Amino acid sequence: MFANQIVTGVLIDDVALDMDELARACRVEPDWVVRHVQAGVLGEAALQTAALRFRSSDLARARRLLELERHFDADEELAALVIDLADEVRRLRARLHALGIRDT
Repeated sequence: MFANQIVTGVLIDDVALDMDELARACRVEPDWVVRHVQAGVLGEAALQTAALRFRSSDLARARRLLELERHFDADEELAALVIDLADEVRRLRARLHALGIRDT
């Protein structure tokens, strides 16, 4: 893969991106990925940076983090909190739907 090539498409969970591929897919510098991993809001913080592998859920989360940071000038921890809360609302709505209860 060329250094300036942008990664597009759908990532399935049994295929993983490395740090540079994730950065290209999000159109950010690898340093952005490292900062977010070190802050504990993306990927597995316990792993060595060079050995990081990212799943499709990590790619989706990184893109959502980036969108919140750019559009609302949120820091990485605030963006992560917003995403976590939105995900929890989605899970709760799915549970209500499965129980036949309409949310308001």
